Amino acid sequence: MLSKVLIVEDEPLLRMLAVDLVEEAGFKALEAGDAEAAIILLETEIDIRILLTDIELPGPMDGLKLAAAVRDRWPPIRIIVVSGKQKPEASDLPKGGVFFSKPYDVWEMTDTLHEMAA
Repeated sequence: MLSKVLIVEDEPLLRMLAVDLVEEAGFKALEAGDAEAAIILLETEIDIRILLTDIELPGPMDGLKLAAAVRDRWPPIRIIVVSGKQKPEASDLPKGGVFFSKPYDVWEMTDTLHEMAA
């Protein structure tokens, strides 16, 4: 069974590119356009191993708040936070979380996904 990666990105083209990257790396991709949809998937899908979320999301919960909520409710899930506009402080990331600036390096992201899923 393929490990599941939940991708949370509000820009459809960027979400599609992230899905392609995740699937080409050998994972099953799940998609959400905002934090609310992501929480629903987290509550209904089993075995999500990795959350890959943009910081800038529509609605009341941004990617950093989503990452913190995931760390609290689903501690085993590994977390990758991405942004093209801001660089959070290490203290803003949940424990064990990793940050990538957009555009991120495909090979580096692929390596990180494999390390997190191992």
